[in-house]
Amino acid sequence: MEHSFFDELKSFMESGIYPLLGSTVVFLDPVRLLNESYSRFTISPSAYYSRRFDSNPNGDLVREGEAENLSESKKRKRKRKPKLSDLNEREREAEKRHQDARPLLLRAHRALLEASDLLGMLSKIIDNGSSSHCRRRADEVNFVELGKLWQAPLFEMSLCSRAPNNVDEGVEFDHCVERTVIPLFNNLISNEANDDAEAKFQSSRYILPSRSCFQMSDLRQVRDLIPDKSNEGFNLIVIDPPWENGSVHQKAAYPTLPNKYFLYLPVKELAHTEGALVALWMTNREKLRIFVEKELFPAWGVTDAAIFYWMKVKPDGSLICDLDSFHHRPYECLLLGYVNVNVDSECLATHKCLRSIQVIVSVPGAHSRKPPLGKLLLEHIPGPKPAKCIELFAREMVAGWTSWGNEPLHFQDSTYFLEKEGNIAPPGGINSLGNN
Repeated sequence: MEHSFFDELKSFMESGIYPLLGSTVVFLDPVRLLNESYSRFTISPSAYYSRRFDSNPNGDLVREGEAENLSESKKRKRKRKPKLSDLNEREREAEKRHQDARPLLLRAHRALLEASDLLGMLSKIIDNGSSSHCRRRADEVNFVELGKLWQAPLFEMSLCSRAPNNVDEGVEFDHCVERTVIPLFNNLISNEANDDAEAKFQSSRYILPSRSCFQMSDLRQVRDLIPDKSNEGFNLIVIDPPWENGSVHQKAAYPTLPNKYFLYLPVKELAHTEGALVALWMTNREKLRIFVEKELFPAWGVTDAAIFYWMKVKPDGSLICDLDSFHHRPYECLLLGYVNVNVDSECLATHKCLRSIQVIVSVPGAHSRKPPLGKLLLEHIPGPKPAKCIELFAREMVAGWTSWGNEPLHFQDSTYFLEKEGNIAPPGGINSLGNN
């Protein structure tokens, strides 16, 4: 058994994925997963895990049949759960969904708590580098606001490429071998090299992963991403819409859009003719769930929907809040389905179908930042390999992916990274695919 734990931990340190309860539940380290996209840089753990939680090893630990061990002060602050008789029809349906998922979430959390070796590593993983890394600057570029200005088409970014065998230690951006100035907005920009690239806009520096591209634009330009040939479409489409949300509005975290706007996303046109997996992040609002199931997925041509849960925990393994909190659940939903796939025949023969419910467990990063899904969903993606992947409403980039949204460079700011020492940059270059 000890050998098994050792092997699982060794695999986790290499892959960032730790299986719990077989393949039904997995723990993810987003930093380790994202670092697979970079050769000369690494994600700073202290910058990624910037949210701070009260350390309380005995609190919020969910065990079936047990009450939460909360202090009296926390109980007083917590909103009282309304009685079932006080709920309207939609709220009762949402509570029923929660109760249906509750046993699975309890088992998932209990499995995490029993993985003592993994729990013992979490604080070290998250605190690594925290004393030496400077967090976000107060003057970080607000791309959303810049994109609204009439001058937006005039803004340009400087892209830097390095010579082959150029040791990066001590080489500053101003000493690039080749620098390209290119329009920043409404332009598909690609780093075609098998190496990280650097870009500069105003006083900020950005890190672009290898073989990646991004387009910074609003919803009016999203159709520019539709490929000229349908057999060149995407096999994995991840979507994290800015749903209307009271909490987001209060925090002014990012601008939201009415649900009806998402009906016009060209998901079917973006999908490869041999099939695509669509993964949609959504909140726990019942009104939203009904909209997605009854209107949005049918409009996109998405079928055979399945659900994953993302359960958020603190570094000590406890949930970020009470599992049964009516107003704030410690989990979010990921709804998945297929486009251009005959699930009854084709899917079963080519890849594992999304028939079973799964739980993703991780320590959350900044507000609204989701864990990376590509590696986890790889075996579920239909169509030719290697798969073409795209994220809509992206706020960061991944090697080999296309990222679209009004701020895909948000988490690419160099303040979120640490630079490796002594690495040699392989040959490559940065290219613009031109205005669309």
